[in-house]
Amino acid sequence: MGISWANKLQLLLGVSWWFGGLEAPAGAQNVLCYGTFDATAGTCNDLLGDGVTQDDCCLNHRYGFQLGRNAPCQACQVAEWSGWSPWSACSVSCREGVQRRSRTCHGRASGGTCQEGSRQWEMQTCSLMACCPVVGGWSAWNAWSACSVTCLRGLQTRERTCTNPVPDCGGTCLGSSTETLPCDTQQICPTHGNWGSWGNWEACPSTCIPEGSAPKPRQQRRRQCNSPPPSRDPLGNRCQGDDQEHRPCSGLPSCPLDGRWTEWSAWNACERRGTGIVIDCDELTGIQKRTRMCAGRAHNGMRCAGGLTIEVRTCYSIQSCKMDGTWTNWSPWGLCEPPCAEKPMRSRKRECKPIYPNYSMTVAGESGKVQNVSFWGTPKLKCDPLGGQMLKVVEQVPCQNVLPCEG
Repeated sequence: MGISWANKLQLLLGVSWWFGGLEAPAGAQNVLCYGTFDATAGTCNDLLGDGVTQDDCCLNHRYGFQLGRNAPCQACQVAEWSGWSPWSACSVSCREGVQRRSRTCHGRASGGTCQEGSRQWEMQTCSLMACCPVVGGWSAWNAWSACSVTCLRGLQTRERTCTNPVPDCGGTCLGSSTETLPCDTQQICPTHGNWGSWGNWEACPSTCIPEGSAPKPRQQRRRQCNSPPPSRDPLGNRCQGDDQEHRPCSGLPSCPLDGRWTEWSAWNACERRGTGIVIDCDELTGIQKRTRMCAGRAHNGMRCAGGLTIEVRTCYSIQSCKMDGTWTNWSPWGLCEPPCAEKPMRSRKRECKPIYPNYSMTVAGESGKVQNVSFWGTPKLKCDPLGGQMLKVVEQVPCQNVLPCEG
């Protein structure tokens, strides 16, 4: 293949430079060509080729080159200043110091604004702290404390303060403010009691749940203070808490509830037998009735034992009859009322009671059996006036030396 005239000329020129001792132009030197030049760091990146002439490499002014593997990187651009580097650290950590930054001239010298490889500096004042820390001094040690335990081995401590002198501007004292020392009490530690496991729940004391306000049956379980038991010499603490626990019995049926008689109803009016006519103010006997019920029976409880649901008696009716009366003796003194208010009073009374007529108080019943006769009704009484009253006299007096109710 033929050689171009340009290559032949380059070959000839190279031979003439070699044999004639002539120096090749700078732009004809072979260099390592890079696609990126970092002006701030002054470094080349992204190698494009090795053995490329400087002029060919620098056809793009953003490229960079090295004259050799260990040579510094140079920029293809016209020589100009790089950007300023970051400010350096402050020269001192307290009070006023200085910090510097710099920039470097990079590029081919011809036509540039600065001398390639030259460097400029800027400096300014700085202050990280207005004052410098001053180390303090320790005070004398305090006395040793008592041993940290009352039995076996523990520690004693002593302390000192950073006050001789007091540090300034964030300074401290060098070393520790506390010292420790082993101590032996020469005493055996007591063993404190601890609860063992709960035992099984005991059987329920009842087979049914009572009705109403009666306490519900409960079962219990126990535990012992034996895990471990407290020592005796030296004396250990007993277990805290109860050794018994209770809970309501579950699943029990309601207890059978036996029937019970209600109170007797009031006697009805005294009536002539079989007629419903009330007899008043005569010595003629009638009859009265009252009733009661067997109530409250539940859960297969027992019925009311014995007894009648109806009771009948013989009577004389004195309802609204005019009768002479007589005053009763004074009743006993009653309670102080009201019990918790100011100035409580107590009272007693006398009442006008009837003087019953001298009627026969027994009669022969239908079966021939003798029956007692009762007076029934509220008569119109007449007693001699007593204290201006006709039927009842009440006397009241204040209670003395009354104490206030609690709460």
